[in-house]
Amino acid sequence: MSRVVVVGSGAREHALAWGLAKSAEVVVTPGNDGMAAHGLTCTPRPATELEADLFVIGPELPLVDGLADQLRAQGKLVLGPNADGARLEGSKAFMKDFLADADVPTADYEVFSDEAAAHRFLAESMTPPYVIKTDGLAAGKGVLVTNSLAEARLDVSAKVSGDAFASAGSTIVIEEGLDGEECSLIVLCDGRSLFALSAAQDFKRVGDGGTGPNTGGMGAYAPMPIDPDLVDGIMETMLRPTLKELQRREIDYRGVLYAGVMLTSAGPQLLEYNVRFGDPETEVLVPLYGDQLFALLQASARGTLGEVAVSASGAAVTVVMAAHGYPDTPRRGDRIAGLGDDGQLAHAIDGVVVFHAGSARVDGHFVTNGGRVLAVTAHADDLATARSKAYEAVGRISFDGCVVRSDIALDAVKGIA
Repeated sequence: MSRVVVVGSGAREHALAWGLAKSAEVVVTPGNDGMAAHGLTCTPRPATELEADLFVIGPELPLVDGLADQLRAQGKLVLGPNADGARLEGSKAFMKDFLADADVPTADYEVFSDEAAAHRFLAESMTPPYVIKTDGLAAGKGVLVTNSLAEARLDVSAKVSGDAFASAGSTIVIEEGLDGEECSLIVLCDGRSLFALSAAQDFKRVGDGGTGPNTGGMGAYAPMPIDPDLVDGIMETMLRPTLKELQRREIDYRGVLYAGVMLTSAGPQLLEYNVRFGDPETEVLVPLYGDQLFALLQASARGTLGEVAVSASGAAVTVVMAAHGYPDTPRRGDRIAGLGDDGQLAHAIDGVVVFHAGSARVDGHFVTNGGRVLAVTAHADDLATARSKAYEAVGRISFDGCVVRSDIALDAVKGIA
């Protein structure tokens, strides 16, 4: 049996490891206590000290820091771009300039590292909503969208000064606000060809109806009911020009291109690229591909995507259960009820898996240990059933101060009905 090393410790990596374990031996570094409770092997040893037939790098930081380069220098087969390709996520300024060179439709923008110049641009050239993004990595929390000029000015000052995100925010991107529905299209790239996974939609705001501050994601569902012609158009106007530009720059990109797209009245516009699987989108995509996941990821790393024929099945919904105080000051140490020693209480519902992110095992039981604690996922034949099962499972799990949205996939289910 093939052996896979998954790098990371969150719910995204838990989902990848769970899916890959259907057809391969899996080791996760460093992993988390929830993965170990599900029978997955976790180790604190770094990936560079491990041996496997395939390495799958989950988070963006090790990609930006060049882990894929190190592993490939050791002769390892890796899913994840080298540091040159990872700049698409590591620097929003680089990404926006790259999109301009590739002629990919995106919001108009300017890049600033001077606070006074940024304030002048806001006041003289922009209209609400104002969008201010940190240039560097900010754990999904570096974007402000506001209709208030005063709030936008405060955000600019906090970021450029380094008070908000240290050096990651000292350069910022200010771009026009776009109206429409967001779509997440996660595409595998093997350096020569592309394979689009089912379209998914995530829910960024902490509260029902898209209220409250931005988060890393409070839930997701797939497939998103959008016209296949629209997906084809996104591939033609965004992903293929991106691959062509990568090739022009001699960047051999083997990994994930996660396109965050705004479906505007004027047509799709690319909000940003991530260079890894999304979270929580991964938790709804992995169940759709079942035991085909290993073959798909291996082909992406090998450069043989064109030889693999896979298809998605059913629908999935993920509901994130976050800690008290999330996203600003999540509380740790609250005991989690409903998982059982082996995680079987919520799992007793057919098609449900609870992926762990910010949890820890203390004295034989699970406690909260981060912002997004659990990603409760259900896979079923149709979206309505998946949503019902996901929320039934959420109802069996509890901890003090739990933050949960009640409207994940609700509009999509209503639209289908």
